[in-house]
Amino acid sequence: MPSTTTGRLRRPAALIGAALLAASVAACGSADGSTTAAPTASASASASASAAAGVLGISDPWVKAADKGMTAAFGTLVNDGDADVTITKAATEVSPMELHEMTMKDGKMVMQPKEGGIVVKAHSRATLEPGGDHLMLMNIAKPVKAGDELSFTLTFADGRTQTFSAVAKPFTGAQESYAPGHGDSPMPEMSTSPTA
Repeated sequence: MPSTTTGRLRRPAALIGAALLAASVAACGSADGSTTAAPTASASASASASAAAGVLGISDPWVKAADKGMTAAFGTLVNDGDADVTITKAATEVSPMELHEMTMKDGKMVMQPKEGGIVVKAHSRATLEPGGDHLMLMNIAKPVKAGDELSFTLTFADGRTQTFSAVAKPFTGAQESYAPGHGDSPMPEMSTSPTA
């Protein structure tokens, strides 16, 4: 008799365990098999890991979706440390990159390389945003579609590096241009928020 009771208890426990496993797997993906929680989780994990490492926290990273040419990456950089941090370089596998800023030239806003890098003051944050400082992808090798996750590596003035991921989002805007002598193509203006 005891073995029959044990057998009866094992079957419901196994079924409950299988149901929980199936529910947790289903929660990670949508009906078409794509994942929706992963980008946020990886972005949060990246911010937590980097903050723990003492470089920068990176929150809400995203990239403007684009079929060709140029695009840019954005987010909020958080420096919880006691010293200023300067980003001197950014890199990704899909394009050469530059650190850019927006500035007024001859009465209009233009993009240009940011001299001296992007500085994040101690115990403060800096925002990479449309119409402001941003990480510029100069010539994407393949389309960056909404939902794609790109990996970026930042290099700091002291030689440290940090990698983070950002998800591509659709984005619309007007037009802006490069400063004279730097590039010859206009690119979409980055002055509004991405479409979620």
